[in-house]
Amino acid sequence: MVTTTDQSVGANSSEFLQNAWYVAALSDSVQRELTAIRLLSTNLVFYRTQGGTPVALEDACPHRKLPLSKGRLRGDNVECGYHGLTFDTSGGCVRAPTQERISPTACVRHYPTIDRYGLLWVWMGDIGSADETKLLAIDHYDDPAWHITSGASMVCQCNYLYLADNLLDPSHVAWVHQTSFAADGTEDAPLEMQEHDDGLVVARWIYDCEPPPFYQPLLKFSGKCDRLQHYEVRFPSVAVNMSVYCPAGTGGPEWQRTEQTYEMISYNLLTPIDQNSTRYFWMQQRNTDPDDENVTKQILEGARTAFLEDKEILEAVHIGVAGQSSRHINLAIDAGAIRFRHLLQQLIERERQSASDS
Repeated sequence: MVTTTDQSVGANSSEFLQNAWYVAALSDSVQRELTAIRLLSTNLVFYRTQGGTPVALEDACPHRKLPLSKGRLRGDNVECGYHGLTFDTSGGCVRAPTQERISPTACVRHYPTIDRYGLLWVWMGDIGSADETKLLAIDHYDDPAWHITSGASMVCQCNYLYLADNLLDPSHVAWVHQTSFAADGTEDAPLEMQEHDDGLVVARWIYDCEPPPFYQPLLKFSGKCDRLQHYEVRFPSVAVNMSVYCPAGTGGPEWQRTEQTYEMISYNLLTPIDQNSTRYFWMQQRNTDPDDENVTKQILEGARTAFLEDKEILEAVHIGVAGQSSRHINLAIDAGAIRFRHLLQQLIERERQSASDS
């Protein structure tokens, strides 16, 4: 089925959802140095205090907007490299060496941060609304029977919504990932869509099929399987993709976990740098072989290969839509992506209206 063009699928929104947690960096990439990171078209500077606590500040001295990342650390404070204005971890100016009085306007914005799962998260919206309970929760994170890979990342030269589209589209694996995730049924098995308060899920069971090449050596059973493709994106840009493999005849909506069940959960964390680029973080979690480094290496390599395949496609899509000379169309498989964009835009507009009313 081909639907008419819906211009909402073009990545042309000029705003991002602010009141949300975004991944700014891998935890170990921010240490006792000033580290400039741009996200949501905003420049921030990150560092750690002497006690190891992460700090995020506006990366612009209020005097002449020299990036504070071009300055230096003085204990737990940041000294501007132009005239020495010095700011503490809350963004307040604590020293102005060229004058006796510190102006009350000499301050920079502070951004709440959380260090969790080997990732550094930052709240980009209203500080008073920062809510730690809204951070992604990873079940089985500390369960010794499960394994989760350390985080990895790459920069994609495309709008983050194209990545969200891709992560709500189980069908693309049949063409983009032909040597890894593609298998019988990935082209045309029917999809079900479910809306939740925090996002949207597109999912399907594929029955009595051969496992994809990537998963065959990882499964704890031989022969055909029943396969779940669970593609979920939570507002604004956290995607949780789950694959479940059961011996043929044992899968379906009422499936039960057994010793033969294989589960792989991929956490895909999309942080807009600006309208044209995205920092893409990911981790994989599995319920088997928690101490097998060879399996971990295989999964890491497979994931990076697949994401590089997605990157090539989506960067070309970004260019193609931006420079289109004829209108693009939608297919039936785009239903989840279109609905997600619509719901997200409603949240952005409500947030903007609330800010203007206050």
